[in-house]
Amino acid sequence: MRTTEPMPLQAALEAGERAPSVCNTRPWNLSEERGRIIVATDPERLLDVADPRARELVISCGAALYNIRVGMRAQGSVPEVAILSDPERPGRLAEVAPGPAVPPDEESRAHAAAIPRRRTHRGPFSADIDDVMLVRDLTAAAAAEGATLQPLTAEPLIRALSGLVTAAEHLHRHERVRTAELARWVRSAESRTAEGVHAGDFPPDPDSGLFPGRDYGQQRIRGMLDVQGTVTGTVALLTTPGDTRGSWIAAGQALERVLLAAAAEGVAAAFHTQPLEEEALCSFIAERICGGAYPQMILRLGRPRPRGARPVAPSRPH
Repeated sequence: MRTTEPMPLQAALEAGERAPSVCNTRPWNLSEERGRIIVATDPERLLDVADPRARELVISCGAALYNIRVGMRAQGSVPEVAILSDPERPGRLAEVAPGPAVPPDEESRAHAAAIPRRRTHRGPFSADIDDVMLVRDLTAAAAAEGATLQPLTAEPLIRALSGLVTAAEHLHRHERVRTAELARWVRSAESRTAEGVHAGDFPPDPDSGLFPGRDYGQQRIRGMLDVQGTVTGTVALLTTPGDTRGSWIAAGQALERVLLAAAAEGVAAAFHTQPLEEEALCSFIAERICGGAYPQMILRLGRPRPRGARPVAPSRPH
């Protein structure tokens, strides 16, 4: 794999840093090495209680990898990616080198432009997607990365999944070690650090709507996000055929490809991974809702503001 000028690599690195991650822990080490970008895990940012297998950590790194690919492609280079190329270093997830020079296509330009606009939504939406073609495009985006985006349309299934999210969330709120772990990544409104979930990014009531959110405040920090809306949105599961480290990388890339395609159309996503952090509930969802596929993410998709309003670029990625 050949080297290139540093500017495309720098742009790709900056794009990678803006990826979403579990609790905005940003659990990756992105570096340049001999004209290529190395994506590695940062074990110091692992959530030992919530994510003991490092599944969500690796998914987060997979999202950063997709952003790197987009950033490089938008600069006019085809990314050449090697996944898990060094068995002796399992934390080294991927290497990305700039390949042939090719003008960026329309999708790459749209996704690159969406990277600074994409942000995690918490709470109900103002409106649902209300666009069948867009939902089809999002499922195609996931499929292009080897995953499946499964929108749920049956109300009983949506209610059942909501019940599982609710059960897991309320159990987690009574686990002292888990709440202490979460508290490490919650920031006050005055905090200027890029990592963690800030008070301005979550609502004061995590239980508003059909799907409860994580209780980031824990009666210590009051959420300051003013959520305008009452709509659940389109509920979907992101699944993979397997449940290996490679599957999690693929899930992360698929997730970010879906999120950027959605953000380009003014659609945001809310995440509910609580039952996937419980082995029994995760297996139940796989068997009863996913047809045996492995659920990697539960999300809701919707419009956080009325159609036609321009998204505001976030001051920090999360």
